[in-house]
Amino acid sequence: MEVDDSSKPPVKLPQKRFYRQRAHSNPIADHSFDYPVRPDDYDWSQHYPTIGDRRVEFADIGCGYGGFLVTLGELYPEKFALGMEIRVKVSDYVMDRIEALRKLHEGKYGNIACIRTNAMKYLVNYFRKGQLEKMFFLYPDPHFKKAKHKWRIINAALLSEYSYVLRAGGLIYTVTDVKDLHEWMCAHITRHPSFERLSDAEVKEDILSEKLLDSSEEGKKVTRNNGDKFVAIFRRI
Repeated sequence: MEVDDSSKPPVKLPQKRFYRQRAHSNPIADHSFDYPVRPDDYDWSQHYPTIGDRRVEFADIGCGYGGFLVTLGELYPEKFALGMEIRVKVSDYVMDRIEALRKLHEGKYGNIACIRTNAMKYLVNYFRKGQLEKMFFLYPDPHFKKAKHKWRIINAALLSEYSYVLRAGGLIYTVTDVKDLHEWMCAHITRHPSFERLSDAEVKEDILSEKLLDSSEEGKKVTRNNGDKFVAIFRRI
């Protein structure tokens, strides 16, 4: 017997105005998170119905409202990408957005997911050594005050963790509209022995180079405001 679904409300994408939250969150504060003791303890099938024995290979750190994460899902249908977002309402929005997209487009977007967590503290709880192929840091919080520079998502200590979870040849992508932060990130990553910066020609050849600028909601905002955008990509040696 066929089921009449005509009485069910149509699936709609969530609206950001119902998920508003302050732009920044203190990554050092004690937030309440559930996280695995080790990567082997985590059940990825709760986020990716078809993942099986495969693993997440892309990590969008501070994924915001998920615009770039959705782009990753579309460009790399055979890869599993994870958005990691610390803000409660923002991560709720991304989760609801992905759920709606899956219902609207049967068979698509099963390769992207979002979790609320603090990547500065718990990254290695989720990913094994050399697991990731790509990591993205798009428009991270600049933490302008010098006393808060230690909160920046790119720093010497965290880069050692990023080099641990990235495979040889894996890439770190950085984008910001703040020149000082761009110079900070480039200086710290270049000084780290595990990374080398891609040349301008290599950046231009990367399929994601243009997507980095405008796929995210923050990138679109910068474009509307005629702001500058600074891009740098680094290879795990």
